[in-house]
Amino acid sequence: MSTRAKQPGKFEKVGECLYRYSSNDVYYAVVRHEGKLIRRSLETDDSKLAKRNLADFKQSLSRVDSSLGKMTVEELLKKFQATLKTLDANTIQKLGFVADHFRKDWAPGMVQAVRKVKPSEVDAWLGLMREKYAVSYYNEHVQFVRRMFDLAVADKALAESPAKDAKTVRRGTPIRATPTWEQLKAIVEHIRSQKFNADAEDSADFVDFLGRSGLGNSEAANIQCQHVNLEKGKITVYRNKTDKGYQIPIFPQLRPLVEKLMKQAEEKPEAQLLKVDNVKKALTNACVRLSLPHFSHRSLRRCFVTRCIELGMDFKTVAALQGHTDGGVLIAKTYSHLRTEHVDSMAARLVDNDHSAPAKQQTAQ
Repeated sequence: MSTRAKQPGKFEKVGECLYRYSSNDVYYAVVRHEGKLIRRSLETDDSKLAKRNLADFKQSLSRVDSSLGKMTVEELLKKFQATLKTLDANTIQKLGFVADHFRKDWAPGMVQAVRKVKPSEVDAWLGLMREKYAVSYYNEHVQFVRRMFDLAVADKALAESPAKDAKTVRRGTPIRATPTWEQLKAIVEHIRSQKFNADAEDSADFVDFLGRSGLGNSEAANIQCQHVNLEKGKITVYRNKTDKGYQIPIFPQLRPLVEKLMKQAEEKPEAQLLKVDNVKKALTNACVRLSLPHFSHRSLRRCFVTRCIELGMDFKTVAALQGHTDGGVLIAKTYSHLRTEHVDSMAARLVDNDHSAPAKQQTAQ
């Protein structure tokens, strides 16, 4: 049985600046604006709607500021970087690296006029980045270039972004190393035992606090004595990314440590509760000496969350303790992988107690 190869579609002109693609009958606008030919799908196969969408598209082109036609890519990049100064320091630094990559590897050169940038040039640059970096960091490049050219559109330097179709890459499911509760305590004691390390006690307190509170390192580092209310049993936490505060209880497993830290700080309102804000080196060294997997700051938070779930706490409650407002959706998605032994112990509870009821009744008769 012979088969006929599917013929490719063709663009057929049906009106001024209006074309229809023969394979699916979708209409396209083809407009020349300031010497550049722009093609855009009107996202409809209805001729009347296509004509209205074409008129809207032409009107949007007319709103482009012709005085910005000579803006260079370098000028746009500097303008975009200036808008990032309101972000936290770590994010600014990370995006600064991405900007350096763009400046170094943008093939057409930084003197290229923004209005002459082609989608294929954006794709070519992203292709170079894809070869060099992991998925998560590559996605940062995609979002960076999208936002930069979106700024050009917002400022009317462009009618449409050449990066509008740039796609991020879906990340694979990461392997998340998570210490058990006993491993966490062993790590804390090991760090505390390093008598020749002047920061050993403070580093141990920091690791212990993260594991017992479930907070991230930046959140914990921002806590001052005035944020701790021992009488009400609450700690107010501020998250750098949102600059919003939320409260967590002073859990029974956390209270002795908090009381100790408050006493050391003499409960001065503006004193930092924790004396260090980064224990990567101490944590790594402890894991090596104890022959444990490499645990990070984030691993300590996962230890807390996993323990909550294993002790029967529902996802919604755990999410509230983490300052999430999604009702537990992210927690359920990320932490539903309970340890095998816990799953087995829960499965062992599935006993059909009613199965023996008839036998008992028969004995009674």
